[in-house]
Amino acid sequence: MVYPGLYAFLEKIDKYRNAKFAVLSHQAACDLKYRFTVEVLLKHGLDIVAIFSPEHGFFSEVQDQKPVSDRTLWGLPVYSLYGKSLVPPDDLLDRFDTLLVDLVDIGTRYYTYIWTTVLLLKKLSKSGKKVIILDRANLLGGDFLEGPVLREDYFSFVGLLPLPVVHGMTFGELVKYAIDYYKLDIDIEIFPLRNYKRNMSFHDLGIDFIPPSPNMPHINTAFVYPGMCLLEATNISEGRGTTRPFEIFGAPFIDPFELVEHIGPVEGAVIRPYYFIPTFNKYRGRLCGGGFIHVYDFKKFRPFSFGVRLIKTIKSLYGEKFEFKKPPYEYEDEKMPFDILTGSDYIRKNIDIFSLEDFEREWEKEVEEFKNIRERYLIYA
Repeated sequence: MVYPGLYAFLEKIDKYRNAKFAVLSHQAACDLKYRFTVEVLLKHGLDIVAIFSPEHGFFSEVQDQKPVSDRTLWGLPVYSLYGKSLVPPDDLLDRFDTLLVDLVDIGTRYYTYIWTTVLLLKKLSKSGKKVIILDRANLLGGDFLEGPVLREDYFSFVGLLPLPVVHGMTFGELVKYAIDYYKLDIDIEIFPLRNYKRNMSFHDLGIDFIPPSPNMPHINTAFVYPGMCLLEATNISEGRGTTRPFEIFGAPFIDPFELVEHIGPVEGAVIRPYYFIPTFNKYRGRLCGGGFIHVYDFKKFRPFSFGVRLIKTIKSLYGEKFEFKKPPYEYEDEKMPFDILTGSDYIRKNIDIFSLEDFEREWEKEVEEFKNIRERYLIYA
């Protein structure tokens, strides 16, 4: 059994009895008995004066790219960090002296919870406030990396560090990287996982999966998300409005049997022809043809490579109907959504020119270079 950083913190909780806490967390951050971290801390007598919630809200009740309102829970104010602003106002910072962060991430660069944390850390730099990070495992595994490294001139709210799409780092390790990269002046303490090994993925942790966002309903979703999220930046449905988003994909103009035949065999997965009718989001109420991804070997399946392969195939078959979406997207008003997801304009501009193998060779070089940087921030062997 792998224990989240919450347990290491509880062993030293008496040290923090006199602090005034703000807690950045959400419903997926629980102890092993499914009790919310905020609730556990309150029962242990911590003085929590404010709660911050990330994208989707504390209970992951709000759909993607929708502003989240403030609310009240446990008699405490919950301030949204995904609404009018991505950071709290200055006067709110005066209410606490210690920030505690416990968030469940899914190991993909464009999942926004780590960037909410980074923006808050930048805001607190040189403030003299204490920051506590309760570490959580990387659900995709600590030794699985894939995809191009984000270029600095393509930074946005879906990426604020030079990371590959799948980075193989825990939340605490990402925070260490961010503090060094931005040269932040912060008194920080990271409480580590217990019994965690670098080669573990979700299936090795001995824990249940709690959906950290409304369209991440199952652990299988997390394993396809690094590639299928790219569809957000196109006019192809990523399956939002179905019960299995990101595993289901398509559009009204796609013949699912033709598409699956042209995709061909996929290592570690089977792609099944599929029809579906989304209840919201793209093509609401319209019949879409596409596919359903069934991953049977999580060690062999390469989600980002498959996502690029899928887009290349759809564009080659239905090029007159396929489109890359224009901004705005995730607080970015100028750069193309596909570019800030992939890390540059390189893949989009060359999607019809280079083969998938050409792209893979390029990002594999970038991943190898990144591993040397990553080594400085790793906490676990």
